[in-house]
Amino acid sequence: MEETGVNRGRRRRGGEGPTVADVARAAGVSLMTVSRVVNGESRVSVETRSRVEQAIEQLNYVPNPAARSLAGGGQCRLALLYDNPSASFLSELLVGSLDQARRSDAQLLLEPYDPGEPTRALVSRLGKHRIDGVLLPAPLGDQADVVSALAAAGLPLARVAATVAMPHGHAVEIDDEAAAHAMARHLIDLGHRRIGFIAGSARYPVSALRLAGFERALREAGLSLEPGLVARGDYTYRAGLEAAEQLLSLSPRPTAIFASNDDMAAGAMAAAHRHGLDVPRDLSICGFDDTATARSIWPELTTIRQPAADMAARAVAILAEHVAVARRHQAMAQRVEPMSFELIRRASDGPPA
Repeated sequence: MEETGVNRGRRRRGGEGPTVADVARAAGVSLMTVSRVVNGESRVSVETRSRVEQAIEQLNYVPNPAARSLAGGGQCRLALLYDNPSASFLSELLVGSLDQARRSDAQLLLEPYDPGEPTRALVSRLGKHRIDGVLLPAPLGDQADVVSALAAAGLPLARVAATVAMPHGHAVEIDDEAAAHAMARHLIDLGHRRIGFIAGSARYPVSALRLAGFERALREAGLSLEPGLVARGDYTYRAGLEAAEQLLSLSPRPTAIFASNDDMAAGAMAAAHRHGLDVPRDLSICGFDDTATARSIWPELTTIRQPAADMAARAVAILAEHVAVARRHQAMAQRVEPMSFELIRRASDGPPA
């Protein structure tokens, strides 16, 4: 018995997945008609559109940029997929992404990601929104299952603040290990010898890199790292406050605290004030990212500037270019673009008392 178009599409899902040709065969229409339906064009009859949409649903077909390009170019639709506990970091990303999306004539959709969501469901959800490319800010850009699933669906990717090398997608990054080393070295040069470190969640690769940079600076200075001087948080204000309380309960307490992001540094600042400590006279506190939080707390925070807005803007520009290239039926080589960090000194650090 001859295998139907629908069955052929279902059979392929374990491999490369159903194609636009499978949809066209199942619906009994041309490739161009499928493309017009996918692109939301009006030049399709109600009955034909219904057949195509039914075939798409039966096959669980996810349109990709190449299929949509059959009907021509036009404004591209990019999704910013986010799962980051730091609201201030996300704000920086949005500023850069939205500004560059306007310059690149792209639509930007904000899509939350639940770690419990199956990647197949995620791909299907993005396909229903007719997404041309996806921005993956940290920590999603380092999540191999998410990156692989989106790449397999034919979606161009740009990973923002990525830390892990992957074969799929473009990446815009800084050297997190070197940046953390620079801040730790700065505190050591100020005279601090007992420095507390608030590390990020162990499930994020970037957390290990920043801890490694801190530890390297201590080793180079001939200092030993006491296990009790490292506390962990999840990059939130509350986690920083609780971790700082743990560090300040030590005897002797540290003379400086370096937190892995600004939100946790702000929490450490609150803990210091609660203990009646003057910052920086009694305790130096430093952060990482240089978000708006660093400039809105008192005293203003010494931190590492990770140019999150610029990184996001660059990622949007690369994705828009990738979509344009794909619509010309051409390939674009993977890009990995490093950006510079900067140590920004403000009022929250100084020599130990």
